[in-house]
Amino acid sequence: MKKLIFKADIRASKEKVWKTMLDPVTYIEWVKNSWPNSYYDGEWEKGTNIKFISPGRGGTLANLEECKPCDYIMARHIAVLNPNLTEDRTSNIAKDWIGISESYTFSENNKVTTITVEINTNPSWQRMFTDGWPAALKKLKEICER
Repeated sequence: MKKLIFKADIRASKEKVWKTMLDPVTYIEWVKNSWPNSYYDGEWEKGTNIKFISPGRGGTLANLEECKPCDYIMARHIAVLNPNLTEDRTSNIAKDWIGISESYTFSENNKVTTITVEINTNPSWQRMFTDGWPAALKKLKEICER
């Protein structure tokens, strides 16, 4: 696995950054430049599974191993979703994707929140993350600072 780290400093409370990042409406807005039309289905609660969906293309299913409101999220991908949203755990693509983890840490200092995104990925998916996350965090920052 390859570790990737992305950060953004946002002039807003960590509560606002958390809410903006995870609210279903603003989630669609901040991910659209990197992953157009993507959304999630599920609840941001420890122990639950959440679907990250890209209409017509499928997506991924992740388990939220940790979810501490306004502080930390750890998600581990456990399946790929086919275009019809059925789970795939056995194809080569699924085997390459399963086990990828994403964590999000929110820390606040002097009314500035630093969000740190840490991805542990297989090299074959590295470009998707390195191309997507900087633009997504830039948009999240813009939304939070309006």
